[in-house]
Amino acid sequence: MKPCAAVVLAAGKGTRMKSGVIKVLHPVAGLPMLSWPVSAAREAGATPIVLVIGHQANAVQGVFRGDGGILCAMQEQQLGTGHAVACALDALSGFRGTVLILCGDTPLLRPETLSDLLKFHADHAAVVTVLTAVMDDPHGYGRLVRDEDGRVTRIVEQKDADPEEQDIREINSGIYCMESDFLFENIRSIGNNNAQQEYYLTDLVAIAVRKGLTCLAMPTADADEIMGINDRVQLAEAARILRRRINRELMLSGVTLVDPEQTYIDQGVSIGADSVVHPNCHIGGETVIGCGCEIEQGVSITGCSIGDGCHIKAGSVLEGSDLREDVAVGPMAHLRPGTVLHNHVKIGNFVETKKTVMGEGSKASHLTYLGDAEIGRDVNIGCGTITCNYDGVNKHRTVIGDGVFIGSDVQLVAPVTVGRNSLVAAGTTVTIDVEPDSLAIARVPQVNKVGWRLKKK
Repeated sequence: MKPCAAVVLAAGKGTRMKSGVIKVLHPVAGLPMLSWPVSAAREAGATPIVLVIGHQANAVQGVFRGDGGILCAMQEQQLGTGHAVACALDALSGFRGTVLILCGDTPLLRPETLSDLLKFHADHAAVVTVLTAVMDDPHGYGRLVRDEDGRVTRIVEQKDADPEEQDIREINSGIYCMESDFLFENIRSIGNNNAQQEYYLTDLVAIAVRKGLTCLAMPTADADEIMGINDRVQLAEAARILRRRINRELMLSGVTLVDPEQTYIDQGVSIGADSVVHPNCHIGGETVIGCGCEIEQGVSITGCSIGDGCHIKAGSVLEGSDLREDVAVGPMAHLRPGTVLHNHVKIGNFVETKKTVMGEGSKASHLTYLGDAEIGRDVNIGCGTITCNYDGVNKHRTVIGDGVFIGSDVQLVAPVTVGRNSLVAAGTTVTIDVEPDSLAIARVPQVNKVGWRLKKK
């Protein structure tokens, strides 16, 4: 098969989104909308991929910064799809082969469909091939008009179609395969003699037909794939379809989703076999979850690595954390970025951690804050313990050795170290280092004044 490049049109603002953010950067199932067609083109073998950008160009470039396979072409004025493709010609200078032309607002397009389109195009030695779909209600879309041999004769827009043409159910997706020689030779000959005074890519189909060149169309089996996103209603619908695809693949791989319609898992998440995810969980940020885990209802996980056999209980929030094997978290716990929990660690209800490492077998069962801490193996953190890590200017570390027992309601004023096998009594405020094998106790002496309440009455 010939070399393949791709042009992805992403210059428009998308005014119907009613947003300060350009349409193609709105997230869909964990990725910017534009990332989906770009990824599909790449998986189909396209290189290079040229993004035609305009509005918020710097933001679009920032998404793909450092990706050597992505080139950008600027469309200063948005004068139609034909003009957009013409803006990409310099970036494709020297390329010879097949050019895929895609829309940046089609996140449902599958790479397999593009691969099929390229193969169909090559097998039939076509100069232009249009990806189409057959729709029950084609209102608003351009119609594909074919001759008796099935070749495309023209694409007619809804407003220009006569009654017979309006009955056609095969519509133009705006996605094309074109031979580079034909594209480069003819793209600048497109006119703008229309009501919008724009340059339409569909005119290339008419040019190809007029020259007697092979112009074909390939319908996709799933009309959802070519759905363009123009407003937030369509954005939500696309996200629903993508989540359904993601959830289906996970279930087929051996993951139990108790209610897949109420489970929100982003693209890039990996979950091992025999794990169970309960309803209303949100999992994203390229999270990796091992085998045999249980994620209870209402859990939010972003950018975490979770080992085999972990149990994340209801209502917990995990961000940027690394959990090894057989770790229990929650319910209602909050693991913030930089948390590392080794095997068999237990984090209980209403415990918050941040930049904290806990050694194997350690536990903090409830109502505790552990920030900027290094905690050894088999440590017990009592209820109400706080690492006082911030002095108003700087953050300081707390170090707790192996086998330490921290009683309830302890404040550890960092920087401070508690040596191995020590015990810190309940209610203690630790301000100086504790030697190994020691008891630390710091309490104000208790005074009982007998009869005091009777006198006050």
